[in-house]
Amino acid sequence: MWNYEKRLQYPINIKNPNPAAAKIIISQYGGPDGELGASIRYLSQRYSMPTGELKGLLTDIGTEELAHFEMIGAMVYQLTRNLSCEEIKKNGFDAYFVDHTAGVYAASAAGNPWTASYVQTKGDVLADLHEDLAAEQKARVTYDNILRLVDDPDIIDPIKFLREREIVHYQRFGEGLRLATDALDSKNYYLYNPEFDCNLKKQ
Repeated sequence: MWNYEKRLQYPINIKNPNPAAAKIIISQYGGPDGELGASIRYLSQRYSMPTGELKGLLTDIGTEELAHFEMIGAMVYQLTRNLSCEEIKKNGFDAYFVDHTAGVYAASAAGNPWTASYVQTKGDVLADLHEDLAAEQKARVTYDNILRLVDDPDIIDPIKFLREREIVHYQRFGEGLRLATDALDSKNYYLYNPEFDCNLKKQ
C-alpha cells in the first residue's frame, strides 16, 4: 500500500527543551483534533467510499496524518528530554511526569487521554467528507493556537509546515466532495438513498 521511509516528513531539530510547550503541542498527538484521530478516521472511512479515487484520497491523507503523528511525537520527545526536577516543577509538567515520566502519551493539552470517540465514521460519503473538511479546519485552528503561544523558531517552523498541510488536505477533501456530489446527484441521492432500506429488500 505504501513504503515507509525511516525519516520524518519534515525535520524536527529542537535545541532547547521546553516542557511548557510540550504540554500544549501534545494536543496534536492525542487531542480531539489531533493527528492520531485524523489518521484513524480517514483510514476507517476509506472502506465505504464509493469510488477508487475517493478511497485513494482517504488512504493518501490518512497515511500522511500518521507521518504528522510521528512528527508531533518527535517534537514532544525533544521538548521533554533531559529535564531536571526543577524544570519539571517550574513548567507545570509534574502532573504529566508522575503518570508518564517523559514518555510520549496520547493526550490532549487539557490532560484528557485519547479516545476513539474522536473518530467520526458514518459510512455515508457526504457525511464523512463534510466531517473531514471540518476536521481539517479544526486542526488548522489548533495549530494557529499553538503558534500564538510559542516563540521558539525550532518549534514554529515545523508547526507552520503542519498547518500548511491541513490547508492542503482541506482543499483535497473539497475536490473529493465535488466528485462525490457530481456522481450522487444523478441518483437523486439528496432525496433518498435506498441502499440500506431493509423493507425494500424484502419485496
